[in-house]
Amino acid sequence: MSVPDYMQCAEDHQTLLVVVQPIGIVPEESFFRIYKRISAVSQVNVRDSQRVLYIRYRHHYPPENNEWGDFQTHRKVVGLITITDCSSAKDWPQTFEKFHLHKELYGATLYDSRLFVFGLQGEIAEQPRTDVAFYPSYDECETVEKRIEDFIESLFIVLESKRLDRATDKSGDKIPLLCVPFEKKDFVGLDTDSRHYKKRCQGRMRKHVGDLCLQAGMLQDSLVHYHMAVELLRSVNDFLWLGAALEGLCSASVIYHYPGGTGGKVGSRRAQGGSLSAEAGNRHRPGAQEVLIDPGALTSNGINADTSAEIGRAKNCLSPEDIIDKYKEAISYYGKYKNAGVIELEACVKAVRVLAIQKRSMEASEFLQNAVYINLRQLSEEEKIQRYSILSELYERIGFHRKSAFFKRIAAMQCAAPSIPEPGWRACYKLLLETLPGYSLSLDPKDFSKGTHRGWAAVQMRLLHELVYASRRMGNPALCVRHLSFLLQTMLDFLSDQEKKDVTQSLESYTAKCPGTMEFITLPDGLKLPPVPFTKLPIVRSVKLLNLPTSLRPHKVKSLLGQNVSTKSPFIYSPIIAHSRGEERSKKIDFQWVQGDVCEVQLMVYNPMPFELRVENMGLLTTGVEFESLPAALSLPAESGLYPVTLVGVPQTTGQITVNGYHTSVFGVFSDCLLDNLPGVKTNGCTVEVIPALPRLQISTSLPRSAHTLQPSSGDEISTNVSVQLYNGETQQLIIKLENIGTEPLEKLEVTAKTVNTKEKLYGDFLSWKLEDTLSQFPLKPGKIATLTVNIKVKLDFSCQENLLQDLSDDGISVSGLPLSSPFRQVVKPRVETKPINPQESSKAGDFSHVKLLIFKCVSFGALALPIHHLLMLQCRKDDDRI
Repeated sequence: MSVPDYMQCAEDHQTLLVVVQPIGIVPEESFFRIYKRISAVSQVNVRDSQRVLYIRYRHHYPPENNEWGDFQTHRKVVGLITITDCSSAKDWPQTFEKFHLHKELYGATLYDSRLFVFGLQGEIAEQPRTDVAFYPSYDECETVEKRIEDFIESLFIVLESKRLDRATDKSGDKIPLLCVPFEKKDFVGLDTDSRHYKKRCQGRMRKHVGDLCLQAGMLQDSLVHYHMAVELLRSVNDFLWLGAALEGLCSASVIYHYPGGTGGKVGSRRAQGGSLSAEAGNRHRPGAQEVLIDPGALTSNGINADTSAEIGRAKNCLSPEDIIDKYKEAISYYGKYKNAGVIELEACVKAVRVLAIQKRSMEASEFLQNAVYINLRQLSEEEKIQRYSILSELYERIGFHRKSAFFKRIAAMQCAAPSIPEPGWRACYKLLLETLPGYSLSLDPKDFSKGTHRGWAAVQMRLLHELVYASRRMGNPALCVRHLSFLLQTMLDFLSDQEKKDVTQSLESYTAKCPGTMEFITLPDGLKLPPVPFTKLPIVRSVKLLNLPTSLRPHKVKSLLGQNVSTKSPFIYSPIIAHSRGEERSKKIDFQWVQGDVCEVQLMVYNPMPFELRVENMGLLTTGVEFESLPAALSLPAESGLYPVTLVGVPQTTGQITVNGYHTSVFGVFSDCLLDNLPGVKTNGCTVEVIPALPRLQISTSLPRSAHTLQPSSGDEISTNVSVQLYNGETQQLIIKLENIGTEPLEKLEVTAKTVNTKEKLYGDFLSWKLEDTLSQFPLKPGKIATLTVNIKVKLDFSCQENLLQDLSDDGISVSGLPLSSPFRQVVKPRVETKPINPQESSKAGDFSHVKLLIFKCVSFGALALPIHHLLMLQCRKDDDRI
């Protein structure tokens, strides 16, 4: 026997093996439709008895394995079902001949056989036959299950007759010596009359009868026969068959202790009569057909199913601990024979399944380790794949996840071995994906965003490289890009400088053919690979929403606000929502953005790569209002420190806008990076109010700009300084041009004036204007210009003898000139002493004093206004009374 069955389990020792195969050309889909219906009849109740039969179906079975049927009867093909297509009567003789030739493959062991013919109608199909069933088509075959029930009944009758024939002690008859194929040449010429030979024959036959009893549903009798066989075979050192008797004893004990089975399917087996409660005895595989068989007079001369008492069975049955010890002993006996490698391997697998149920993982791993080193014939690549896959599944069952992943990865590599003419890269890729959990690896980048890395990074990177290679050989560049992106994003901290360069070069070569996107990739088996945003290329440390420039900031129009409107609201304390209120307060931004104006968000980023990082098409991701993001391109030096980057955009509508993140294009991979997925990012708030578009006003005057700033403007003011020199009592006109450079009409104009810094009293109005002509041009449409004429009339009193220069100096204003006095001057604070001023010294320092006048021009739209400030610097000299 050269082909191991890695799916074998202990309860298979009580099954009858039936092979179902097609003859001729049969559509694969049609064949497996019928095969599924046939295999559903897998569990059988014997009528008027508590015995249960189990049927094991195979659609492929090596004939050489059938030669070991005397060694272990569950390996013997006892039933054959063939399926064929036959549409004409002239093809029938040839079809029937093929059926007989097919039976000859398993003829030495077959109990019975059946031929199912589909498509043949007429005289031939109407003839009643026992071994042939005719059906018009694959859809019109309602009696298939009934035919299988009759077939199983015939199998049981033959099985029971053989059991009774072998179990009956016939005095004087020679017991034949049962042999495995490789033993036959060793027993040629032996003395068949020796006591040693007879004991060998008796022991092997007892073991064989135990197998038949187990298949016939007589668990307690099989235990008795196995015990007797062990004693006889041990006495003659027949180790191979002693191992088989011990394994049979273990199988019967496993069936007794674990009626649900050890193959991994819960509830897949039916309980033995008398050995379990009635409740457990009613469990069976869902959908299995049950057949009641009347054994008739066959049990009258043999051992009935109910002759052994429960106490006797408990005595012969092994304990769970003894089962494993006997398995070890049996496997050690198998190991003495080179030709029994398949038997030894399958016994190890069966023991592991039992230990998995007993949750004895370390002992199970020892059996599996032994199975790995069992030498078989030269296996094909397909057989190696199957072997390593089953070993992986068994390690998974006992909780050795990393070991399981190791063997599954070996199986994946075998799928693409150089010796295979057409490597199975799809199967290789699928198996590699199944190894990911064993190496603590997930293809979801969110699992790596928490900052704690699990597993061996070196092994994980090797596995990701293998996924990339398999994807390339599959001809799927999108998968290559996705896996390389994942490798670069999640393993960046573990890559050397050279590895970073190699990975990015490979990524750029793949993205030249297939750019990376933010879409899910769906694999053929339904698995979806999530997108991989490059949140580390570059790394963002802070995000700050910037206020508009001073000239574009909106302000409330005070004159439009009601003076009696109460801004107070009722205060209700609730400890439940106190935390959320604190979060909202921390995210609140106290400025607004304006529709249609360019808005800015500042990011502090740095480049972790050992080379210059080029970031293309970087822009903002927002929600709430329609937003036009203006992309930017960056070039960050190698391993740079924190670097400020300003991203801009224009809100197109009004409302609440939230900056959720940013998008980039790095190495040909487009990424949408959300702020919620960025660890350690500081932000001063991400939500801001966008108000409707405001008018924009540009002001120019007829006076020249001043070279000095007399008073620094506050943050909320826009100021311009112009200068004029006038004689006391002189009048001059100031022409102010108002140009609407925005897209909204100007609806209102307010002009106010105030004296900023002077100790003199002015007689009359210093500045005067008339708004009627200007307001007649309002509303001022975009692109239009309006003019405002301001009359400047100077009238100051220089007769005061007090020290004006000293007063101005006290106010922090640099003033030079002769003493100025005014009878209307108000003294701010008393002076301790007054120093006389030398006229000659003062004339050297300069003879100018300053008066500053501020004109406010407010242009409003709705409830908001934009203040425009102009400062007039007035220079005063007493000698010529010019200001």
